[in-house]
Amino acid sequence: MPADEIQLAHRGTWHTVCHCDDLLPGRGVAVLLHGEQVALFRDRAGGLYAVQNRDPFSDAHVLSRGITGSRGDIPVVFSPMYKQAFDLRTGACLDEESAPDGTPARLLVWPVRLAPPASR
Repeated sequence: MPADEIQLAHRGTWHTVCHCDDLLPGRGVAVLLHGEQVALFRDRAGGLYAVQNRDPFSDAHVLSRGITGSRGDIPVVFSPMYKQAFDLRTGACLDEESAPDGTPARLLVWPVRLAPPASR
């Protein structure tokens, strides 16, 4: 039986990006959604999160390789570059307000859902 699909919303439309079985709990994957690299995560409780893959501190597309965890009750991903923690729900950096270029230290966030496999 096919696995449920993980879908991301982009401009009001849901797009299938992978299957639930493709995600290991606590590990991220990078997906491409209309030219934008997105870091997709499934936590150990089954929660799904999608944030931009570009780290605003290093300007490298590496957040999908970050370590997931929590700060209190906030699910986070720690950047593999300089170890800043980002809230997976809001994209906010919990360690610094601004990136080195002066922009807000925040990741873009995409709505994500689990959907039954499309009938073929």
